[in-house]
Amino acid sequence: MKWNAAVKDYSNYLKIERGLSENTIKNYLFDLKKLLDFLEDKKSTATPITIDLSEIQQFVYEIATEVKPRTQARIISGLKGFFNYLVFEDYRKDNPTDLLETPKIGRKLPDTLSEKEINQLISAIDLSHPQGERNRAILETLYGCGLRVSELINLRLSDLYFEEDFIKVSGKGNKHRLVPIGNLTKKYINLYHKHIRNHQKIASGSEDILFLNRNGKGLTRAMIFEIIKRLAEKIGLNKKIGPHTFRHSFATHLLEGGADLRAIQQMLGHESITTTEVYVHVDRSHLTKVLKDFHPRGKQEI
Repeated sequence: MKWNAAVKDYSNYLKIERGLSENTIKNYLFDLKKLLDFLEDKKSTATPITIDLSEIQQFVYEIATEVKPRTQARIISGLKGFFNYLVFEDYRKDNPTDLLETPKIGRKLPDTLSEKEINQLISAIDLSHPQGERNRAILETLYGCGLRVSELINLRLSDLYFEEDFIKVSGKGNKHRLVPIGNLTKKYINLYHKHIRNHQKIASGSEDILFLNRNGKGLTRAMIFEIIKRLAEKIGLNKKIGPHTFRHSFATHLLEGGADLRAIQQMLGHESITTTEVYVHVDRSHLTKVLKDFHPRGKQEI
């Protein structure tokens, strides 16, 4: 079995069996390509079936000098997944990465914005510009619904159930979930829809896409990052932020306000509660307040 065939089969498996997005698959294959480049540089004759632990270890040692531990851990995880697939399909009897040690990395807490900072960013939007109403609706949706950037740009008019106060979101692995939407977010989406979008010439195939660029086509991830970056520069915000920062802020502010972790998990579309639990570590003062407010011993004075 040659590498090209194995990689192609693995890509189809990730798409069809795992239901992963094109962007996620691209990241998996990008890390796998690092191993293939290494083998080519070393003029190795190893195939996906014959490569052993020693060669993979050499690769890991080499990249350890070039990338941070977190990136190294991600690459190793990607390799483990690839060889697990080969074992699963009976191409191999063993996974040569089973004995690989993953570097120790601390849990990275998500960056968040305060409510004041979010208001400052939104207030900095130039509403006299044709795209101002759209950009305000975008930020309000990111923060008000906790969407991923891919979910935002794929949001459709037919996904809006405003009378029921919900929107339908297509998340990772093409899994759908219903996310509640507040009155303020609905207000700004409606303003954009009525005053801007309804007067645009819409490109073929984009008729149902909610947020459009000036050419009537759907927005890209890069465009959303650029909008946020320019607003952060405009208000002199000394933080590195992006669309995901609004999602983190959504979850953190809900938790600080007393929301149930399970409810936050459902709104974010996390498969595992452990993914959502990272927000518990953001503000430990909130946990102290919960103890004092709700535990019988927490209220007693010494």
